[in-house]
Amino acid sequence: MPTAPASPTSEQLPARTAAVWAALDPLVGAGTPLRVLDVGGGSGMFAVPLARLGHDVTVVDPSADALATLARRAQNDGVGARVRGVQGDGDLLHEVLPAADDAAAGYDLALCHYVLEVVDDPAVTLREIARVLRPGGQVSVATANRAGAVLARAVAGHPVEALALVEDRDPEPGRAKPARRRFTPGDLLALVEGAGLRPGPWRGVSVVADLLDATSGADPRAVRALEVAVAETSPYRDIATGLHVLAARA
Repeated sequence: MPTAPASPTSEQLPARTAAVWAALDPLVGAGTPLRVLDVGGGSGMFAVPLARLGHDVTVVDPSADALATLARRAQNDGVGARVRGVQGDGDLLHEVLPAADDAAAGYDLALCHYVLEVVDDPAVTLREIARVLRPGGQVSVATANRAGAVLARAVAGHPVEALALVEDRDPEPGRAKPARRRFTPGDLLALVEGAGLRPGPWRGVSVVADLLDATSGADPRAVRALEVAVAETSPYRDIATGLHVLAARA
């Protein structure tokens, strides 16, 4: 069973991301400075805590507003020198970042959290990320879980939308924006392997945290501990809000 994150920031981080931080902790909490790439990292929910741990983080995001917020947040936290924002798209990383040609180049760790739902082509995005990882580097991929979305729609009283998700259809057809993708564990692992990456075990993200509202009175520490305990165990992980996997470049 995984253990709770030992990183100094773990107690201040949201319970819903506890399983992701627990998976990252052996890498980012070991005391060795890493070169980290955060694709679609926006305003720095992961980048700034990682910089506080001593890592150098490059955030690539298409939103100039999000990158401006990132810069302010990093400066306010005293880690502005370790956080760099680059405007660009995840499926066009070759336009803003060089490829990793050997072990001395490239990133030690890349984050791709809730990006594959909205990019033009998830497979291309993962191949672009693999291209900038050093040999042996790892990528942390988190996506929306189709089963969790089905359950959330059903509990909210929308069985027609829930059925559409079960059948892999758009739950809200006719809207201007394209539907966000949801993934099964098999979908996610196939994408990762198709990018030439070697995936580890998949886990659930926010198995219970998203079910608890602000008035529940639950102890955040207890929720974090529960999230970590059930993240890699079926049937709990199967109905989580999100999916997560760490994968390595050969």
